[in-house]
Amino acid sequence: MKTLIIDDERLARNELRRLLENFPKVQIIGEAANADEALPMIEELEPELLFLDIQMPGKNGFELLQSIEGKTPEVIFTTAFDEYAIKAFEYNALDYLLKPVELARLSEAIHRVEEEQHIPEASGAGSSGISTKILGENDQVFVKDGEKCWFVKLGKVRLFESMGNYVRLYFDDQKPLVLKSLNALEDRLNPATFFRANRKHIINLQWIEKIEPWFSGGLLVTLRGGDKIEISRRQAIRFKDLLSL
Repeated sequence: MKTLIIDDERLARNELRRLLENFPKVQIIGEAANADEALPMIEELEPELLFLDIQMPGKNGFELLQSIEGKTPEVIFTTAFDEYAIKAFEYNALDYLLKPVELARLSEAIHRVEEEQHIPEASGAGSSGISTKILGENDQVFVKDGEKCWFVKLGKVRLFESMGNYVRLYFDDQKPLVLKSLNALEDRLNPATFFRANRKHIINLQWIEKIEPWFSGGLLVTLRGGDKIEISRRQAIRFKDLLSL
């Protein structure tokens, strides 16, 4: 995986290079201290992945991406500032790492790149592999509800609830709405973690605290946080099969 590191801080570039030694598939083909250095390198070397700082002298990381002609490489932003997370998502960044970069988070990011590169493009105009990617507990998603925005890891979402054409997400003490059907969301979520309990709810299996028998052969699960969700009789059969040895 041909990789270019773009950061105006030499010590940050050196530290990231050191951490990337743990990933033999990552081949560092160059470094740049700013956008003016990086753009000709991107054109000549055709990297598959950029580790890109945001705040740099001259053009910032976002402006650099806007200046790239042709196919844009996959991007992992590295920055000391967390206020850019939402904008990073708008640029289709695969991940957003806060400095100082931790090896565990870097490993998650590299794994995400590898998953992305193994997803074939979907057929149809305007569609791509990104739109059909299966999302697991370690994936982060951008959620916007009115003026509020979140960049949340899916493992923190304990419950999805259908509200007509919208889905309500339950995480921490937040309950934002997103414009998406529960069926479409179910197609994107990893079934090993997220289970369709009934017509209106998808639950995160890792958040289950208690399971009780319920009416007509169904089950009642209590999630950490106190949410009580009925698993329909039909889904209860699948649920028991899923969790049995």
